[in-house]
Amino acid sequence: MTSQELDPRLPLIQDADLHDKVVLVRVDHNVVKEGVVTDPYRIDATLGTLYNIVERGGRLILMTHVGRTLDKKTGQIKVSDDTSVQPVVEYLERKLFTKFVTPVFPVDPERGIREIDTSINWHIRDLRAHRIGGVYLPNTRWFEGEEAKDEKRERFAVQLAGLADIFINDAFGSWQPHVSTIDITKHLPSFAGFLMQKEILNLRHVLEPERPFVAVVAGAKYDTKIGPLNQIYQKVDHLILGGVIYNTFLCAKYGIRVKGVSEADINAAKILVEQDAKAAKIIELPVVVESETLDGRVEGKYRKRKTRDFRAGEQYGFFLDVAPESFDAKGVTEVIGSAKTIFVNAVMGLTPHFYEGSEKLDRTIDRNRKAQKLYGGGDTLQEFKNLSPGLYLAAMDNALYYFFTGGGTVLKAIEEETPYELKPIKALIENAKTLKLRG
Repeated sequence: MTSQELDPRLPLIQDADLHDKVVLVRVDHNVVKEGVVTDPYRIDATLGTLYNIVERGGRLILMTHVGRTLDKKTGQIKVSDDTSVQPVVEYLERKLFTKFVTPVFPVDPERGIREIDTSINWHIRDLRAHRIGGVYLPNTRWFEGEEAKDEKRERFAVQLAGLADIFINDAFGSWQPHVSTIDITKHLPSFAGFLMQKEILNLRHVLEPERPFVAVVAGAKYDTKIGPLNQIYQKVDHLILGGVIYNTFLCAKYGIRVKGVSEADINAAKILVEQDAKAAKIIELPVVVESETLDGRVEGKYRKRKTRDFRAGEQYGFFLDVAPESFDAKGVTEVIGSAKTIFVNAVMGLTPHFYEGSEKLDRTIDRNRKAQKLYGGGDTLQEFKNLSPGLYLAAMDNALYYFFTGGGTVLKAIEEETPYELKPIKALIENAKTLKLRG
């Protein structure tokens, strides 16, 4: 696939004049948990864009979000080492053999970083003089303006724009409408990076799949997946569910009650059950693992349950995994084995203690040597690597596998039925249109 297959309205990094320019790059390096880089895949995926900018004479300022720092109830922003970009900076320095500087700004204990102060100008001077390899801004979600709804938002956008000459968005996984992904495009010439382009091109396999098309979707809450789930259901030939989404579906279908599944979600899932009674797209995984506790795999407190034994009105503990033998069931094996396109955005169990379902899912999919296999990012990718490291390494070099850096973004694109309605991508297109009119 080439850039010619992209929407011609999308401005590309290939067309940007980067020579002697300071280039502000939004990346999705949200790979830090408890102060440690959990998996560098999303960092490595952006290296091509970063190399291209430097090779063409540009100077780098990078920015990413890490974790969730805003308490939406109190409005307070928590700044802590757990959500610092420092582990990412250290990884990049080891990988690229160059020095990145992270500016230190005053922190309000309740509001986070309120301003980009003028001390950053010293770093930009060093950047232009090639005394450092790059500047890496603090976590964008530490800044008060990043998710603000008032004048603080515009002030932060203007301050960011004042740092650079060009903006590149290479953060496919960051689809939320924040200042660092959208508002910044109102102030600087803006372009899509190479990773962003690659992700958009590979979305075609999901939006226009070769059939039979099988999707595997899981999640911790049903209500957050209703929109994408409805769209996926319309597109697929077969759908396999996992996690709380599957538990909710089972409650709605069989009239049972499972701990951790709300009545509101069960009522919402009844629409899907009614749809499937006619279309029969959902492939039931026949054996689940019930646990009396969320505190781990406690001997004597977990057991297997067969869906064929469910009776209306029965109450169960937590369903924390799908038993691996579910993937040996005739209908399940045939559906996965005959698929031409498989999209996975799922961890089947509550890891690390309940992992067997996810491990068996990945191995069952791998046995299909003809299908295009596309995995959503984040937890799906992390668990694949943790549970089947050998298979993960082999898949990285297999043209039939593709790992998106943002699973939530893929679901959002499916819901919108196109990547070009995602707000950060739309903002790039609007920026190009504005520059054209000015020109």
